This record gives sequence, structure tokens and C-alpha cells, in this order.
Amino acid sequence: MSVFLADALKSSLSIDAAMSRPPLSLLPLCQLPAGSLGRVRELTGDTDFCQRVREMGFGESAFVTKVGGRGPFICQVNGSRIALSHSAAMRIMVEELRG
Repeated sequence: MSVFLADALKSSLSIDAAMSRPPLSLLPLCQLPAGSLGRVRELTGDTDFCQRVREMGFGESAFVTKVGGRGPFICQVNGSRIALSHSAAMRIMVEELRG
């Protein structure tokens, strides 16, 4: 019985810890600072747009480095450099990864 109680308590504590973490801070790819690494977390826009950028390598969980630009933006994803318009970069939500 004490093992069951300990497992229940451990499960409860891990849920509390997960809920107390700050939410991910998402920003559009166009706002990621030049030279920064980010991870794609969400694609917004219509279905065709989302499918097209996934085909280009910007799928959810992909790592992307914003090389530079002020529109079009030069980004490196999966070893390739790709230029994105400002409107496309606004629809790709990323989490900035700090190293």
C-alpha cells in the first residue's frame, strides 16, 4: 500500500512541476534575432501554406537559424539556406533557444 501511495504522490508532484514551469515563449520567426537558433513550435495560416513550409523543412520541432535579412529573411534549416518573405516568417512561430 505504501508503494502505491508513493507512486501516486510522485505522479502528483511531477504534474505540479510541469504546471509550474513557465509557458514557452513563442515569437514569429521574423522577430528572432539574426544569428539566433530557434525551434519551430507552431505553423499558422492556411493548410496550403503550412504544408508548403513543412515540405521546405520548417516542420514543427525543426531547428532553424535566422542568418539575417530584413525581409526576405535568410534562414538555415536542415543544412539549406532558404529565403522567406516577411509574411511567411510571421506565420512560423518559434521558441528561441539560448545556448
